[in-house]
Amino acid sequence: MSKDRIKPKPGQESVWDYPRPPAIEPFSGHLRIILNGEVIADTNRSYRILETSHPPTYYIPLADFKEGVVIKTSGSSFCEWKGTAEYYNFQVGDMLTRKCAWGYPNPNARFSAIKDHVSVYAHMMEACYVNDELVKAQEGDFYGGWITSKIVGPFKGGEGTWGW
Repeated sequence: MSKDRIKPKPGQESVWDYPRPPAIEPFSGHLRIILNGEVIADTNRSYRILETSHPPTYYIPLADFKEGVVIKTSGSSFCEWKGTAEYYNFQVGDMLTRKCAWGYPNPNARFSAIKDHVSVYAHMMEACYVNDELVKAQEGDFYGGWITSKIVGPFKGGEGTWGW
């Protein structure tokens, strides 16, 4: 894939116009997540994190997940901007999906709005939607960006994309 920035069309955003360090912004669009045939999250109150070369990551309030789905698990990682992340499993019926989401229980001050919010790896869900558009997951096991027709790259990510 070329490293050249794709010029956005009207109504689109380029990830190359996103800032570094990342920005946080409220998102009132409709997000919906489906796992094991069930809607496990449905919200119009989330946040987007926008960072150069990455599709947006969406942080959904824990309260907007179906009760009993989100289960804290072991492990953590560190983001120089947001702080220390915790990981979560999702339990839906007899299906357990391991380390499929993360959140910042005590985020750095600049990202305090995402306390008690969770971001989900789209590739580990049955489906994720932004305003009823099916999301394509950012490539790679580490990245959690959600790609829609309104976002253009190229994107930082796994094999076949521009990774570094």
